[in-house]
Amino acid sequence: MKNPHLLLLSLSLPTPPPETDFPGGLPSGAIEAVKTAYAGVVQILDPPRDGFNLTLKLNFSKFPPDEERRQALLVKIASVREIVLGAPLRALLKHLTSKTISSDMDRLVALVHRPNESFFVIPQMEKVIVVFPMRFKDSIDTVLATSFLQEFVQARRTAGLNNAPPCLWSSSPPLELKKAPAEASLANAGFVSFVIFPRHVEGKKLDRTVSSLSTFHAYVSYHVKCSEGFMHTRMRRRVESLIQALDRAKPDVEKSKNLANNRSFKRLSLKEAHANSHS
Repeated sequence: MKNPHLLLLSLSLPTPPPETDFPGGLPSGAIEAVKTAYAGVVQILDPPRDGFNLTLKLNFSKFPPDEERRQALLVKIASVREIVLGAPLRALLKHLTSKTISSDMDRLVALVHRPNESFFVIPQMEKVIVVFPMRFKDSIDTVLATSFLQEFVQARRTAGLNNAPPCLWSSSPPLELKKAPAEASLANAGFVSFVIFPRHVEGKKLDRTVSSLSTFHAYVSYHVKCSEGFMHTRMRRRVESLIQALDRAKPDVEKSKNLANNRSFKRLSLKEAHANSHS
């Protein structure tokens, strides 16, 4: 904008699948979550800019003067997509901390996290179950992700992670998804389920839990791509070492030519040649 202290930040969200609730083009509770996260610094423009779901006007003159607080606010602004998409999940987990009854109790709630893809939340009185159908377009990514998720579940059982949320992986849809639409319960890399208890959302743990669950698919995709890159690097190094071994095994052409040029031949008479053949 013309004013150097003002900046417009527009956000385009993934296309929601039909089973999700997206009133006004935003997840439920998104406006309240933005107002709470950026109180006094951000103004929500209504309507948003064309082609976007949300447009925010940032006022830099209202940023805190302390450098550490300013940096923390900038990081929070960079996480606006996570805050908007995680708003419904945060609201459901807050009922778990306050031990109040949610209107969605024991009902399957679909939340969008990727274009035309959703994950599912089943709120209960003493716990919240979160189920991720894991889908990947590339066949190699699917194989790596399946292996990674199986190891991920096994790692949860180690002694140092006793306080982490219980985690399960299955190749078929869990029972919690029996009421989900058939298209929504398809996954080529299996299903991952987390069970969230009140101790996982106490105090500041709520923000960390919401962030980890909202970005879980991105977390898995990141490690899958890293694994693929690592294997490609190992393969290239192996090929390079084999090429070097083959190069060392090649005969030295110049040396062979020199040896041939240094050889001398003596013409033998017929009598000497006949004598050598009998010796």
